[in-house]
Amino acid sequence: MANALSIEKLTTIQSLITQHKEMPGALIPLLHAIQDTIGYIPEDSYLPISRALALSVAEVHGVVTFYHHFRTFPIGKHILYVCRAESCQAMGAEKLEAIIKAKLNIDYHQTTSDGAITLEPIYCLGNCACSPAVMMDDEVYGRMDNQKMADLINEARAS
Repeated sequence: MANALSIEKLTTIQSLITQHKEMPGALIPLLHAIQDTIGYIPEDSYLPISRALALSVAEVHGVVTFYHHFRTFPIGKHILYVCRAESCQAMGAEKLEAIIKAKLNIDYHQTTSDGAITLEPIYCLGNCACSPAVMMDDEVYGRMDNQKMADLINEARAS
């Protein structure tokens, strides 16, 4: 909880808590709403969520960290997912992954210093016939090589 949330984000989170707290099984829909609205689920939101839903902070933290979809940190303008499934691995994803990390100068779960790209692993994009595959935001790209990857990264940084 190193970075205090802005009043605006705290107000937004509290509004979402109010909208969801009476729902049966409200925690997951609330967490989705928070992430969809502000881009991530800040640790500073765990206490107000736990109080509103009569849960412990540990329970809220456990759910957030159990599901890979939920993020506890702000993300870049674009999210680059690198497929780590067997087909992509067999077709050179590890080499491509090393090139991506070097070009962006980050590792998984990190964001470039310019805030343009967050790098995330993913464990199947369903594009096995076109391995290795990546996904930038919501668009899947197959048969990636060094040049295609460089072009995609440059395009994302330019936008």
